[in-house]
Amino acid sequence: MELQRSNAELEDKAALLAAQNRDIETKNAEIEQARQEIEERARQLALASKYKSQFLANMSHELRTPLNSLLILARLLAQNPGRNLTAKQVEYANVIHSAGSDLLQLINDILDLSKVEAGRMDIHAERFPLSALLDDIQATFQPLTVEKGLEFAVEADPEAPGELFTDRQRLRQVLGNLVSNAVKFTESGHVLLRVGPDPRVPAGPGGDQADDGALAFSVADTGIGIAPENLTTIFGAFQQGDGTLSRRYGGTGLGLSIAREVGALLGGEIGAESELGQGSTFTLYLPCELPGAVDAEVSASGTADAVTIVQDADAPGFHAEATEALQMQPTPPDDGVPNGRRLLVLEGARGGLLTLLAHSAVSDLSGIHGSVHVGTAVSPEQGIEALSAAPHQCVVLDLGLGDASASAFAFLDRLQEDPELRDVPVLAHTRDKLDSAQARLARLRFGSQSLELLPSLDELRERITLHLSATQREHIPALISEPAEATSRAPSPTAARHDALRGRQVLVIDDDARNVFAITSTLELHGITVTQAPNGRKGIEALLTADDTDLILMDVMMPEMDGYTTMNKIRQMPAFATLPIIAVTARAMPGDREKSLAAGASDYVTKPVDTDELLACMERWLARQ
Repeated sequence: MELQRSNAELEDKAALLAAQNRDIETKNAEIEQARQEIEERARQLALASKYKSQFLANMSHELRTPLNSLLILARLLAQNPGRNLTAKQVEYANVIHSAGSDLLQLINDILDLSKVEAGRMDIHAERFPLSALLDDIQATFQPLTVEKGLEFAVEADPEAPGELFTDRQRLRQVLGNLVSNAVKFTESGHVLLRVGPDPRVPAGPGGDQADDGALAFSVADTGIGIAPENLTTIFGAFQQGDGTLSRRYGGTGLGLSIAREVGALLGGEIGAESELGQGSTFTLYLPCELPGAVDAEVSASGTADAVTIVQDADAPGFHAEATEALQMQPTPPDDGVPNGRRLLVLEGARGGLLTLLAHSAVSDLSGIHGSVHVGTAVSPEQGIEALSAAPHQCVVLDLGLGDASASAFAFLDRLQEDPELRDVPVLAHTRDKLDSAQARLARLRFGSQSLELLPSLDELRERITLHLSATQREHIPALISEPAEATSRAPSPTAARHDALRGRQVLVIDDDARNVFAITSTLELHGITVTQAPNGRKGIEALLTADDTDLILMDVMMPEMDGYTTMNKIRQMPAFATLPIIAVTARAMPGDREKSLAAGASDYVTKPVDTDELLACMERWLARQ
């Protein structure tokens, strides 16, 4: 009987084990099925992401192509080269250009967001002074706050470190977005940017944070504020604090979403505090040292090269690579160009119009040609002292400095007397037309000193860009310009620009008739002879027919033969192996630039085309040729 009971218990346990085994097998089958479903969904997501990226690239092209014509032609109208438009018509053209620029910003925001989501946004880390970043932001937003009657201040805590090691341009993008929002939603009161140690990080034994601690960038305003229920949603794409149809303030709601994503790439995070009707405070908590980044080797000039941090879509974090800064054009190996460059602005007051213009030009170059320090002097003595203390690439001079320009010309005299300073390029600007005596005096200095008289702010910005981006003095195209005597009819503002391009032969290969018309109209204003071709095949035929072509402007997306294939075929012809080819394309997704250069392009310009940028790029390559 005992054996029977034991056998019965064993049979019951065996049955239970069998049942458990069946359950385990069932669960394993379910797990395997779930794994296969997950893998299939992952493949579908990857495919959807691929389709999304391709869709964005194609839509970017389709949107930028007509926008390119709109912006170029609107700018040509606004410049009024024939002096045959009324002031109201010029204003209409400026409004069209402004609206097109807003649309371009929306396209760029969407592409930025898609790059982050796809894990294709690169981070270029560099070491730079915190004060330079804050000065740049103050110079950018001070005029906007003055126009709205707001108080604007930028404050740095004494305990804040003097230097940061992160992506300066991306950090500038995030802070600029936060400050821009604060100014936009504040009608009265103040906007304050305060920088100090992160209060969430405990202090060290001495009461100070470690050098690799974190900073808090707080942007506080007295604006409309945000309702508590909206604080958790405003960082979503296309979300705003007031999302009703009757909302007072426009915008797409992409800015904060991009700022949060870019802040995360930099190893930080953004928090928000607000009370409806009382104002808001947005705070970026950011490490002083970019996580995972290491300093590049310090060059002989004492300046560290940039470090590129590439977001890896397949890895949970980031990895750093010390890379040589990506140049827009090849640099001769013996140039010895220092990474750090200096520009001096001499005008009547600090933070004036020319200083703002210089900061704006420098901000476009710093990511490509290294850091540029912009200094300001308000007297000839301060200017000479600054130039003697360190080498400068050029000087921006306000000819209206002092009484009847006496101080400006006194500064020029001081430069002429010093053998070590007389060759420093001087870009002189005046808001008022020079009288005959001043014009003669300026002309006398043209032969003995690198002095350029630039009545247009657009032209001044362009020359600043050229001087700061050129690897050597001889690479800077000369500007032949003299102050005009007073005449009954003012000359065209574009007549004296880009004389190095006059008489050149340029082949434009583009299938869009509107783009060809817009670009051709711009080039012909500068004395350039333009040949056109609607696709790559006809472009090669035109090139073989007109073998005196100096440069090619190449679209990428074309029927029959696209730009990549066309550039490859042209480079295979020995006669055109070194002919400058500038890819002018609306494709602005990650890798498009590298793909164009690999196909044989000398340089790459995105649509909508900035005409000054395009002309300057053409000048650089024609000067090399």
